[in-house]
Amino acid sequence: MRPMRLDMRGFAAFRQPAVVDFTDTDFFALIGPTGSGKSTILDAMCFALYGTAPRWGARSVAHALAPSATEAAVRLIFEAGGSRYAVTRVVRRDGKGRASTRAAALQALSPGFDPSTLDGSELLNELGEALAGSPAELDTAIVDVVGLPYDQFIKCVVLPQGEFAAFLHAKPAERQEILVRLLGLDVYEKVRDRATGLVTEAAAQLAATEPVLAELTAAASEEALEAAEEDLHLMTRITDLVEKALPVLAKAQESRTVAANAVAEVEKRLSLLALVRPPRDAASLAASANEATARIADAAVAVGAAEEHEEKLRHQLDSGPDPAAIAAVLNLHEERGKVATRLTALDKDLAQAQKAHTAADKQLKAAHKASAAASEAVTSAQQALLTAQTADRAAWLRRDLVAGHACPVCEQTVAKVPAQPEKPAMVAAKHVVAQAEDEAEKARKQLERADLAARESDRKVTTAQASHDQLAARLSEVDAMLAGTESQEILRGQLKAVETHKRELAAASGELRAAREAHRKASLEAQQAQERLRRGWRDFDAARDTVAVLGPPSADRDDLGRAWASMSGWAAEQVTTGEKQRARLRKEHDTASGEVTRAMASLDELFTDSGLAKPRPGEHQRAAAVAVERASAVRERIIQMQAQAESLRSQRAAVEADRQIASTLAQHLRANNFEAWLLQEALEALVSGASGILRELSNGQYDLIHDDREFFVVDHHDAGLRRAVRTLSGGETFQASLALALALADQLGGMSSNASLESIMLDEGFGTLDASTLDTVAATLENLAATGNRMVGVVTHVPSLAERIPVRFEITKDARSARVERIG
Repeated sequence: MRPMRLDMRGFAAFRQPAVVDFTDTDFFALIGPTGSGKSTILDAMCFALYGTAPRWGARSVAHALAPSATEAAVRLIFEAGGSRYAVTRVVRRDGKGRASTRAAALQALSPGFDPSTLDGSELLNELGEALAGSPAELDTAIVDVVGLPYDQFIKCVVLPQGEFAAFLHAKPAERQEILVRLLGLDVYEKVRDRATGLVTEAAAQLAATEPVLAELTAAASEEALEAAEEDLHLMTRITDLVEKALPVLAKAQESRTVAANAVAEVEKRLSLLALVRPPRDAASLAASANEATARIADAAVAVGAAEEHEEKLRHQLDSGPDPAAIAAVLNLHEERGKVATRLTALDKDLAQAQKAHTAADKQLKAAHKASAAASEAVTSAQQALLTAQTADRAAWLRRDLVAGHACPVCEQTVAKVPAQPEKPAMVAAKHVVAQAEDEAEKARKQLERADLAARESDRKVTTAQASHDQLAARLSEVDAMLAGTESQEILRGQLKAVETHKRELAAASGELRAAREAHRKASLEAQQAQERLRRGWRDFDAARDTVAVLGPPSADRDDLGRAWASMSGWAAEQVTTGEKQRARLRKEHDTASGEVTRAMASLDELFTDSGLAKPRPGEHQRAAAVAVERASAVRERIIQMQAQAESLRSQRAAVEADRQIASTLAQHLRANNFEAWLLQEALEALVSGASGILRELSNGQYDLIHDDREFFVVDHHDAGLRRAVRTLSGGETFQASLALALALADQLGGMSSNASLESIMLDEGFGTLDASTLDTVAATLENLAATGNRMVGVVTHVPSLAERIPVRFEITKDARSARVERIG
């Protein structure tokens, strides 16, 4: 099992949605402070696959829910056995606070499925073919896909914290109990039960065959066999009489057959001789082959001349100027013209921009002056308004003054009330202030427009100047590159000469290809002519082999025409002789046929004299044989029934033997020492595999052995000293424990044809290890990851170890939720 992507929502510490992308990851670390949620990621993988996690203890799903959350969902995309799958589990809390798995699914994904396309918003959406749709179906299907049950998965793939070295340091009795549970040695108890069942089945089978055997024994008695043999003897005696009468017929038939065979032999010879027919072009095949060979030589001369001419033109072209270099210089000339034209245009643009900038500066200064004047006018108007407001307030007070009475302000006796002004001055002052403020606002806006225009003109001048400087620099650079080069006319002439040489070379190459094609055709024609000549000789040899049994004359191997003429003349002579012989043999055949007719009549008389019906012509021997066969069939049927009875007795004996073997096996499997022997063999295999892995991890320093069910290491760096595993340092213990874990995983994988052991994840803090030991552990993990056989993942909060791992997933946690961030 190799994880590719993990999605979590509301799971334990991950209250908010979180994604862990393992794509293109072979060696990774889960890092973060203690309690941040590192081990929770491994819990989520185990929960998605098996519905529980090692740290939960009892198989309860309540641990999956984040605090105060009502739903937790986990989806794992993983590879197993070369295929990709998606497994999802959802836990919900009901109104009474009880948590249970309410949804579960396993889907087979397409080979090219890309997990990065998922958005993670819906974890139960349809991604592929459904393999399981309920928690019960998923619990069964996941073992078939991964190839490991949960107890073996957490010993081989995810190694929980604190249990990594448990198997290495366990007591012999505890280690024996672990091996029995992991290696499934309880299967032998099932074998014992099966053997007991076989004993019962065998007894039932023996009881069922007893009546069948009794029936066969009664039907196939010795008396019945003797009666059948007497009938067969009678039919055999009649057959002997027929056989004595048959020699006369057989002799006559043999004479007729000999004559017929002789005629057929002559006919066969004549048919073979008729096949000797020389082809019309036999004499011209050799001449055609010689002419084709001569044309090959002429074509080869033409190829050589064309190759020489083509090579001469190619040398001239290679020794001439480089067309790419010429084209590059011409491009520089063209670029210089364009740059110079653009620079001239920029000179004009720069002058215009500078002129506009000067005008904008003047307008800006005028706007500043107008704005200052407007501000002063506003100040003066406001001062006049303040004076008018004071006078207006005094006018309002005068309305309440009475001569001879006290002033309400100063409490002095008013001698005379001043006259009221006809029009208050404050109204006029407010009007002046409003006008001044309007003028000031206009001046401010004019100042803003002037300032914006000045900045825009300054930007245009700066941009134009930068472009001008850049083009001037490029013009200088191009002029420096063109220094010392030929003029454009000379360069174009050189380039034209190169193109002419190329065309001449292309024409020469075409002539060379044509010459080679002519040579190829001449060679093909010569091969075809030689093949026709060889085929002519093969046809001749085939015809001669056809009549080889007739002794044809020897062939002239130097001239196909003369060879055919010699053999065809011989064949004509043989045909004349054969036709005369055929006429004589046909007369002999007619005489033999009369003798067969007379012998057949004599045989018919033999059948009627014996009391048998006269058979049809030619079936006298068959009629006698049928009578014998019928009598023999009765006898054979009785013998077969006797054989069936004997076979049934043998089968019963075999069943009885199997019953005894099954009974013995059941008794042996009840012995206590059998399980101990199996455990010893399993421990031997485990230690042997772990020793090889430890030797690689420790660079050849240690071998792992066991004695009296205790583990020891052999230190090859200390003259092969044997040491107890408890004397190993922290890093050495890690190496030995890792070797045992990998060997145990290999053995458990070997017990299942579809076990998928493509990753291993170690939930160890490593915080108690010193610097040297930690370096050994890191090097061991790096070596393990470098093999490429498994994905390696570790959980650690040790910075020095995490820094050596190429991919790190940093887990942080705040008051609301844990989060994951990939580094590297």
